[in-house]
Parts: sequence; C-alpha cells; structure tokens
Amino acid sequence: MKLATLRDGTRDGCLLVVSRDGSRAVRATGIAPTMQALLDDWEACAPAAFALADALEAGEAEDAFALDVRSLHSPLPRAYSWVDGSAYINHIVLVRKARGAEPPATLETDPLVYQGGSDSFLAPTDPIPLQDEAFGCDLEAEICVVTGDVPQGVAKAGALDHVRLVMLCNDVTLRNLIPPELAKGFGFFQSKPSSAFSPFALTPDELGDAWQDGRVHLPLLSWRNDERLGDPDAGPEMHFSFADLIAHVARTRPLCAGSIVGSGTISNADRSRGSSCIAEVRMIEKIDEGEMKTTFLRFGERVRIAMHDADGRDLFGTIDQTVVRYEPPTAG
Repeated sequence: MKLATLRDGTRDGCLLVVSRDGSRAVRATGIAPTMQALLDDWEACAPAAFALADALEAGEAEDAFALDVRSLHSPLPRAYSWVDGSAYINHIVLVRKARGAEPPATLETDPLVYQGGSDSFLAPTDPIPLQDEAFGCDLEAEICVVTGDVPQGVAKAGALDHVRLVMLCNDVTLRNLIPPELAKGFGFFQSKPSSAFSPFALTPDELGDAWQDGRVHLPLLSWRNDERLGDPDAGPEMHFSFADLIAHVARTRPLCAGSIVGSGTISNADRSRGSSCIAEVRMIEKIDEGEMKTTFLRFGERVRIAMHDADGRDLFGTIDQTVVRYEPPTAG
C-alpha cells in the first residue's frame, strides 16, 4: 500500500491512498483522518486502507483523482519522535575524518543514533530555507521507517513486526555548525534543521524482495542540480539493520506509533557508486588531492532524491527541493 498526506490547510493534512504508479489518489478520511490516526489504530484501520488501495488499483475507487505531488505534505507533517541512526560504516569513517574525529571504539557493535527535531518537517517539494551559505548546507539521502507502538526492551527478533511504513529522507545538515555544537558535549540541534521526507510512504510489502532482513536492497539516487551525486545500494553495506536500530532505541523506553527511525546517509565503499552527501565528496577529495574543492549547497541549487525498482518505477516519489535564502522576521 502506498500512502500520502494532502495539504489541506491543517497542521496534519488529509490521509490519501495512492495508486502504485503514483498518478492517482483517493481520500481515506472515512478510514482515518490523518496518517497519525491510521498509525494510532493500525490493527483496526489498516485492513480497510488496504482494501481501498486494491479498489483504487482496479479503477473502482469512488472520487479518485489525478495526483500532483506538489499538493502533498510530508507523509507525517510532524511526528512524536524522529530518531536518526548512522548505519553505514563507510559514511561514519569518512565524515568523522572530515572534521578530524576518530570513529567510536564501538563502531561495529553499537549503533549511533541521535534524536532530531520532529515538530516541523519540510514537504517533499518545499524549498530548503537557508539563512547563510556559510553554515555549510548539505543534503543527506536516507531511508527511514515509521513504527507502530514499540514496547520497551523489544528484542531484535521481533522489532520488524512493528514497522508500518518505509520512506525516503533528506536529512538537511548544516555542516559548519556541527563542530562548535559537538564541542559543547551536548549533541546536535542548530546544525540539524527541518528534514524532508518522500511524497509517498510504503508498507514494506510494496518493496517485494527488495525488503530483506530489515534492509532495502535497492540503489538510492541523489542529484545536485542535474548532476548525479550517487546511487549507492542501500542494502548490503547497512551494517545495522532497522531491526538493530529499533531494538537499540527502544532499549530503555517505548516508541509510540508514528515514530520515525532513520538509517543515516546511504554509503558504499565502492567509489563508483558516488555519495549521498556532499561531506563524503569533500572528504574523498581531501584524501585523493589534499584539499576539499566541492562547495556545500548554495542559494538556487536543486536537490533530488529517489529510489526506483528493478523496472525503473519511482517507488516513493521524488524529493525535489531548491535552496532559498531565508530572511528571519524582523523584531516587533
């Protein structure tokens, strides 16, 4: 099943069921008014949503309409929790080198996670508001899952039972604000502004054989302007699966329905697959050429992130954003 949230002037939008090719949709408000409401009462509501998806695919859904992704908000315009991991060791090593830091001693045994701001997400076609190019604005192309209620202490073996949806993410990062924040010993915040998620959220069954062992075994595509940044395979080098990540973050607390757990930036050791963020490109330049040459994002630049299936179909819809100058409100 493919789901989305229509902008309707409210904070949480209107729940849509979307056709597999992403061209048509139908309001699902008779089942649940919002994505969060569906997740809150998944066991009772999901069967009707799946039935509506089948009817839409068969051309039998009343009031179906042609869908313009520009009308969509993030599948969850706001969430109770957004916990982002860093499950790709190649990315951890390269980015830590970029800021002169060593990887943690527990690199391969204990997942890295942080809790991000979840009260405001960017829609998949919203601009990225940037106050100052000197902040070092970067994209980070990721995969994430949305959970149902997850009990505290859930075992890895049962963690995937609580995955309801899969999405893509652009975890916007202000690279030049990270070192002074981390130097305080208290984590990220200003360097992690609002993230953007894909137009569509998919139930794992929509991924077919690509969903294995809590990983998505497909390339994740990203572009800077019209130039391909990378197409690393999201599956084989995901050191910590989503089962690992969910069990880790729920070790000492439960997760409520609608919690988002991210994979971190997709990264492959094979350099021919490119990168999913500019920081990796810069670090490779430093290793090979002795200096970083590629700039971070500038005003007017465009970022796109997508994932295609084996037949070339755009599974999640495309995150398509432009960096714009943000002018803070004047005092008074």
